[in-house]
Amino acid sequence: MDFEKLNTVMRELALLAGDKIMEIYAADDFDVRAKSDESPVTAADEAADAIISAGLRAAFPDVPLVTEEQSDSHGQSVSTFLIVDPLDGTKEFIKRRGDFTVNIAYVVDGVPVRGIVYAPAKERLFYTDAAGVSVEETGVFAKDMVGETAPLQVSKPDNSALLIVASKSHRDQATDDYINKYNVQDMKSAGSSLKFCLVATGEADLYPRLGRTMEWDTAAGHAVLTGAGGQVVRFDDHTPLTYGKPIFENPFFIALSPGVTLEQG
Repeated sequence: MDFEKLNTVMRELALLAGDKIMEIYAADDFDVRAKSDESPVTAADEAADAIISAGLRAAFPDVPLVTEEQSDSHGQSVSTFLIVDPLDGTKEFIKRRGDFTVNIAYVVDGVPVRGIVYAPAKERLFYTDAAGVSVEETGVFAKDMVGETAPLQVSKPDNSALLIVASKSHRDQATDDYINKYNVQDMKSAGSSLKFCLVATGEADLYPRLGRTMEWDTAAGHAVLTGAGGQVVRFDDHTPLTYGKPIFENPFFIALSPGVTLEQG
């Protein structure tokens, strides 16, 4: 893989998709439908998916593509592939809360090695550069020119006073019970893959997820966190979370700064 090209293409497509999403977000109303699994989908999900998948297929025709909005891509058995969630946090989008992201990742042998997470409503852009180092870009986000970037680095956590982030829309008692095993200084809620990015920037030390997710929900954020020195492990045995699983479904997991002393569930 040409990682310079991959970085350029993923960044441009994420920004283009973000523009389309915000165009629909700004409308007085937009259509919301339920998919077969009862999860919501909007015109923004579909328009962003069309932009990203067309661009990736044109740039990397020989790399398998898995995307949330194309169910025929979910039956593949692959270990190296591109994976897309064109609008992660659709519920946040519908409620106009801003915590939604565009996610694009590249997985090699089951490991997300490159990724981009763009939160257009919050004007935050996180990605791995061509060398695999995670950065946050600031500025106007021009399509043809990279702005100022700063490398990301996970925290050095204090296990007596941890900073924890959890889901805004999927918080439950099991999650709270697990969080209560830790000494918590501060607790944040966030939507979509932004939770991975908050750990990557050091704004949080730990993100536990005790609920159903799919690989397209997590791969880009996982790559960004890894490039900042973080880890994502399975909840049950604390082994690394891998990709290319049947139907691309994740087990429960924990994203963390490596200094956190993990509790058993």
